[in-house]
Amino acid sequence: MSSKAIYIRDIQPANRIEETFLVTEKNLVLSQKGSLYLSLRLRDKTGESEGRVWDRAAEISRLFQKGDVVLVRSRAVRYRESTQLTITDIETADPADIEMADYVSASRWNVEEMFQALAGFTAGVENPFLKKLLDSILNDDELAALIRKAPAAKGMHHFYMGGLLEHTLSVTRILDHLSGHYDGVNRDLLITGGMLHDIGKIYELSSEGMIEYTDEGRLIGHIVLGLELVNRKISLIPDFPEQLAMELRHVLISHHGAVEYGSPKRPKTVEALMVYFVDDLDAKVNAFQESISGASDEESSWTPYHRLFDRYIYKGPK
Repeated sequence: MSSKAIYIRDIQPANRIEETFLVTEKNLVLSQKGSLYLSLRLRDKTGESEGRVWDRAAEISRLFQKGDVVLVRSRAVRYRESTQLTITDIETADPADIEMADYVSASRWNVEEMFQALAGFTAGVENPFLKKLLDSILNDDELAALIRKAPAAKGMHHFYMGGLLEHTLSVTRILDHLSGHYDGVNRDLLITGGMLHDIGKIYELSSEGMIEYTDEGRLIGHIVLGLELVNRKISLIPDFPEQLAMELRHVLISHHGAVEYGSPKRPKTVEALMVYFVDDLDAKVNAFQESISGASDEESSWTPYHRLFDRYIYKGPK
């Protein structure tokens, strides 16, 4: 049972807050006046809030680390169209009182139902080699456990537990709808590419507590990690056609669309092009929706400024 009395989404300016939060960012900063202050980003399952410690910043900073759950005493203030916490004191929380589910966001959809829905697409894959490949991944207990809980990103889209599965299922469903719309599309390759395009994220991102990049994620990245996983599985399937393997690999390595966005190659097949655009569409729609749902100002028709999209997002009439 949750021990939290108030969540970030419910905090209003002028509230006095004594509550626990997960520290996701922590920086000692030198102000324009030459004094140190502590800049924090605090999270619970309902969202994130900025926090500032203006007095005793260095002393308080030594009491906890990024990734800790801490008890915060503060006052909520309005700052640049969002609510910020002015913090007077922080202490580490008692681990016995912590339910990590209170601090880590999760998909609102049932994870097991999503996994079964995704696995269900293998029944419609007619190519026996691609079907064996998908079954070898989804029926691998270790991989399946990681797929069920992995986030899809650190902060851009589907950045919560089960987010990768939610995103992958959405992409696959959209590709399924589109597969019969254009002539000459290899539906089996399209669906397989959609299901596996982000599989490397099970290794790129941590799925325990705070979402963070793993060492593999920072040094190698999910495109290469996913390609390596698929290559290993293909090597165990006798007589897997080289041409088919090459075209699937191309879908995986080109799904970010351009070299500057991390893809070694741009899409050069119809299936790769479709996976790229649908992946991009689903990620950005989710990012818009998360920004809208996470906006705390009910008096405004607009979200706070979104740095990644470089714009305000319209929520609709008040």
